[in-house]
Amino acid sequence: MGSSPSGGGGARLLFPMVVVAAAAALAGAAAPASACYARVFSFGDSLADTGNRRFVYPNGSDPVLRLPYGENFFHRATGRFSDGRIALDFVADALGLPFVRPYLSGRRAEDFARGANFAVGGATALAPEFFRDRGINTSNTVDLDVEMKWFRDMIGLLCPGGIAGCSEDVMNQSLFLVGEIGGNDYNVPLLAGVPLDDVIPFAPVVIAKISSTITELIGLGAKTLVVPGNLPIGCIPNYLFVFRSDNKGDYEAETGCIGWLNEFARYHNELLIEELERLRQLHPGVTIIYADYYGAAREVFISPQRYGEFVYRCGVLISATIFW
Repeated sequence: MGSSPSGGGGARLLFPMVVVAAAAALAGAAAPASACYARVFSFGDSLADTGNRRFVYPNGSDPVLRLPYGENFFHRATGRFSDGRIALDFVADALGLPFVRPYLSGRRAEDFARGANFAVGGATALAPEFFRDRGINTSNTVDLDVEMKWFRDMIGLLCPGGIAGCSEDVMNQSLFLVGEIGGNDYNVPLLAGVPLDDVIPFAPVVIAKISSTITELIGLGAKTLVVPGNLPIGCIPNYLFVFRSDNKGDYEAETGCIGWLNEFARYHNELLIEELERLRQLHPGVTIIYADYYGAAREVFISPQRYGEFVYRCGVLISATIFW
């Protein structure tokens, strides 16, 4: 869920904690499935982007292309929406694999021998036309269909003659991370002022698109898929600012987050969990795992003192690409 505007200080100080929480959720989800993967393929938005956005939107003014992004690990901006690594980096490291290469930075089959990342900051599950047909403006050009096209193009490089020419291990010894994706499908309308009641019906459509993507990957031979849920969006700084209220009842007592937004995030996750169970029944030979980003991130907001000292930053400009 990566293109909502928020204060830059929050991005530097809070996002690393959420990254660690998400990484823990991913690692915990993947561990039971297999002890070893030859490669990782990843789809999603800014929570998974390792550098594709800079190729899709080659705008030198994008804040993600300069410090403080990347300063705490790479010591330079890499296109990741973090001041260091993202959850996908921790997963690759835990599996003994190199950091997953952004697809748009590769050209040859050997570039993708250990996997590829198709995620793009700002990506949606649904096509831009879905929003435009409903009078919602979006500058996004990447959705799950685009990412899947890139994946099929990459398979053409790895496997001459297409998927039929692939050795079995290209698919069944690979870990597929499908998401997080779908958050921007809600960010775009909600931050444009569309009432929540009009956005709620988007959720089943988003889940259907995620499901069809998983089904296509399974049809191509994927055997292990991890599918993260949505984050507690009521805790996002920009939402807290845009939907600020004098009514204490709008906020969760335990976290200080906006309750009705978190309820919507849980609704998305409930639909996703139900759909994943349906897919498991249809594909008993495939391992499909739900990664609980919501629960992992919520722990950060319940017990922030466990994750370091809170630091105030003043005078930070609003940015259209900073999430936390």
